[in-house]
Amino acid sequence: MDDGDVTTTQATDAIDIAIADKSPLVQSGLRGLFGGDDRFRIVAMAADGERFMEAVERLSFDIGIIGWEMPYLGGAGVLNALRGREDAPRIIVYTGTQDPDVPRQAMALGAAGFCHKKDPPERLVDAVKSVARGGMSFPYVDVRLLELNPLAALTDREREILAALSQGMTNQQLASALDISLNTVKFHLKNLYGKLGVDNRAQAVARYLGRAPY
Repeated sequence: MDDGDVTTTQATDAIDIAIADKSPLVQSGLRGLFGGDDRFRIVAMAADGERFMEAVERLSFDIGIIGWEMPYLGGAGVLNALRGREDAPRIIVYTGTQDPDVPRQAMALGAAGFCHKKDPPERLVDAVKSVARGGMSFPYVDVRLLELNPLAALTDREREILAALSQGMTNQQLASALDISLNTVKFHLKNLYGKLGVDNRAQAVARYLGRAPY
């Protein structure tokens, strides 16, 4: 987390923003786009979804601008982790992914907006303003297709953990194999169970192996 570079302004009605993206160049670009505009205030920068969620726990802000493909916890994982939180910031997914289905997935998971990195920067600024006013900002999405296969929303790390669960690995073994803490393992498992609509690892493995209906 880049807490030492928090940008503040004199505007009392500025929109507070936290940004998460794996690319330092994108982070720098977004800092330049929003940091010099007194309509916005950047309160946190993060390089991945796990650190963004740490910012959610510690800080209060209006809008999160997040990447879709991030290490440890991607955009889908962040959106799922925020579900049900009354104090959750509204999320705009900002990504360069070539997958045309990502806007639909983001909307189904509760995002308030989507903007592609190939779009003009002004479009992202307009999306933030619209979402801050309570609106939504998406390209065309066929709402008839919003029913997701839960497995499709898993991050690479969650898929890795799910595969390990199917091999009978314990939390401690997972932590050692993935070089992460036990708390991080538990964090991923909580998100994983929520996405799959299950309560425990046995049900998650059954769903992963195709033995349980969605």
